[in-house]
Amino acid sequence: MSKKIIIVDDAAFMRMMIKNILSKAGYDVVGEAENGAIALELYKEKQPDLVTMDITMPEMDGIQAVKAIKEFDPNANVVMCSAMGQQAMVMEAIQAGAKDFVVKPFQQDRILQTIERVLGK
Repeated sequence: MSKKIIIVDDAAFMRMMIKNILSKAGYDVVGEAENGAIALELYKEKQPDLVTMDITMPEMDGIQAVKAIKEFDPNANVVMCSAMGQQAMVMEAIQAGAKDFVVKPFQQDRILQTIERVLGK
């Protein structure tokens, strides 16, 4: 059975790009969200194996969303997606429970290696 993933980013283009990479690699993208509040609801509904989470989003940012998801499921696998220059926020997200991060602009190999490492493949 393929691993279920939710993609969270406020930019539809970024979600589409990540979805294409993951789908081609055989992952099952079971949901997409444009902010942390929607991501939390989707997480509760879909119970994915992993979430890719943007940091800067309206309504509920990625750090708040990681905290909320980890509160709901302490074993949640969240990989942060950040732009260059967001190191402080990435560290905060890791402390909040994110397992790893990838830096935009994405490199396909880096995304897949990170996700495989977090999922223990």
